[in-house]
Parts: sequence; C-alpha cells; structure tokens
Amino acid sequence: MRLELPARAERFGANLFYNIQKIYELDGGFELDSEFASPFHVIQQIPRERLYEIERDMVIVIPVKNERLRLLESALCGIPHDCLPIIVSNSHRDPVDRFRMEQNMVDAFCRYAKKRHIIVHQRAPELAQVFKNGGYHHLLDEEGLVHSGKAEGMLAGIALARLSGKKYVGFIDSDNYFPGAVFEYARLFSAGLSQSKSPYSMVRIQWHSKPKIVDSGLFFAKWGRVSRITNLYLNQLLSHYTGYETESLRTGNAGEHAMSMDLALLLDYSAGFSVETYHFVSLLEKFGGVLPSPYPEVMKAGTEVFQMESRNPHFHEAAKGDKHIREMIEYSLAVLYHSPICPESLKKEILRELRRSRIIGKDEEPLQPRRYPALSGIDFEAAGVSMDWQQHGNFIPA
Repeated sequence: MRLELPARAERFGANLFYNIQKIYELDGGFELDSEFASPFHVIQQIPRERLYEIERDMVIVIPVKNERLRLLESALCGIPHDCLPIIVSNSHRDPVDRFRMEQNMVDAFCRYAKKRHIIVHQRAPELAQVFKNGGYHHLLDEEGLVHSGKAEGMLAGIALARLSGKKYVGFIDSDNYFPGAVFEYARLFSAGLSQSKSPYSMVRIQWHSKPKIVDSGLFFAKWGRVSRITNLYLNQLLSHYTGYETESLRTGNAGEHAMSMDLALLLDYSAGFSVETYHFVSLLEKFGGVLPSPYPEVMKAGTEVFQMESRNPHFHEAAKGDKHIREMIEYSLAVLYHSPICPESLKKEILRELRRSRIIGKDEEPLQPRRYPALSGIDFEAAGVSMDWQQHGNFIPA
C-alpha cells in the first residue's frame, strides 16, 4: 500500500490524533522500494509482507442482526484469509431461527474457504458464562444474558478476540454490498496499525463517499447527517482545551475501525449508537491529562489514532429513516454532554442543537447511555474455562 505519511496531527495529553491520510495505491508492491527511504518523501510504502503480519494477528468482528444472508456472505468474502472473523449475531430465534440459518451459511462458507471462524449468538447462555466466569457482570441483564445491542455485541467480540490470543481487533458492519470495500477496510486497518510507534493504537475509516440515488442517478455524498454534527462537537471539545480551532477529528461515527488489543481492553464503552463516538470521549477522559489517568504506562507511551480515507464508496442497506438518524445524533451527542470534561458552554451548544432539531423537548436533557468499564477487569483465564472449539472454530459450550 502507498499512502500519505501521518505528518499532521492534533495532540491532546497523551493522545495523538492524526489528520486524514490519503491512499494512493491499495497494493504498493511486495518489496520495499528504496526510494521511500528518503526523509523528504511525503508518501510511504507499506509492503504486503508487513500487512500480512498484522492480519495474521487480527480478528474482524462482524455484529449481525437479521441481516440478509447474501450480504453477510459478501462481508465474509471480503475479509483477508489470514484474519479470524468473529460473527456475533443477535438475530431472531423464532418464529424462524435466523441465527441457525446464519450459522449454517457461515459454517459452509468457511469450510469451502478452509477458514477458521467463530460464530455465536449474543443471547446464548454459553456466551454469558464467559463473562460470569471472568467476573465481568456489567454486560449481563436481569436474565443473566448479554444485553442486546450492537455495542454489547462488539464488547463480546473483543473478549472472544482476546481469548483467541489475537493482538488486534477490527469491526466491520455486515450490511455492505461490496466485498471489495470490506477487503479495503481490513487492509487499511493493517496499514494503520503497522505505522504505530505505540502499543496503544486505533485506526478509524472515513468513507470516500456514501452513494445514494438522486433523480435516477448516483450522487456520491461525502458526509452523512450524523457525521457532520458529531464531528463538529467533538472538535469543539478539543478546541476548548487547546485554544485553537480544529477540524482534526473526522471519524466520530466510524463503524469501521480497529484497535490494538492493548488499547481495546483499557477503554470504557457505552451502549447504543454512541459506542463509536465514545471511543474519542474515553480517550480524552483517560489519557487527555484533564482528569487523573488510571494508566500511567499509557500516559508515558502515548496513544495514536490514525484516520484514513477509503477509496471504495460505502454502499450499504437503504437509510432507515429520520427516527434512526435522530437516535444516532442524540446518542452521539449525549456521551459528550454527560462527560465530566465537557465544559458548560459546550453543553449549552449541544442542548441548543438537540432542541433545534426537535430531538429532545425544551426542558429535557439528552439521555444517559449505559456505560461499561474497561474489559481489562475480566479474568480471562477463568473466562476461557467455559469455552471449547470445534475444528472449524465455531464457538460451542464445553
């Protein structure tokens, strides 16, 4: 891969937020070109061999809920062979057992591809037992099962990735029509993580475009309605503390993202549509220097967040309506509003935004999303006792 060097960045405490990197070639050649050794180059080359090294240690988590089987198969088709896919499904079990259909399709696909994989239902008692054994009860509801929700499925995926011994974990939505886009996301994850000089790193993808049909033709929109608003207020939070206006944070709602396992286990998480935005909030709270950090080793080593623009357009399922958009905006801004580092002036701006958009009433405040503490609190040795693995890698009870 050949891409821009991550030269421009915004520093906030121990966090380094790199500006968007542009991709020049998705395949930059197998061997390292000696020309790129020059200190005056603004373009870098990451050889295929280095990308493969990262992919062999990477899990790709795919959260699924009642998705079309062919769409899920397309996502699987785009994942590089060396990555381990973990499918966490919260699909209906009745009146039709959609999870069984997904499981049969995934098992058959991976058998033909000779690919190890893990598939588990989010509400399975066996998955809940992993967290019970590990002493992490925050993720369990009153029935003793993992809470429903995409964020909870992602957390389950991180835990399973850690139990599988992988060093990196990435997330890709299952409703992507183009396997080529999925493949590019995984390659960008590898490229971003390979650049990091810190063990605590994250890669977030900004879509090149999100096509929609307008007047019987394709219109390649650059920004979604939610992203515009989330990024605006994230940057205002950053600007409040630095004293300089910035537009550095461009991936506040990036569903396609990846982290080193060292960082994934230290961040806090939130439920609902706020999970991706809360990554930034948790980084600012824990490692921004505004509040005391519980991890002095991270403050010393620093964190690195790479933001990369894909080349493939992101073409996924049709929009789910205004209600869905409004919920995403409220959840995204709610984690900013309720953060202890959010200044009063920004809280007022967020309230004005939500009330102007009629997302909340005149005398209402944003909802408070459920929050989950860092997964580093899990006793993974005890958690793994309840797990067994079939030859093809499908998760089953012991």
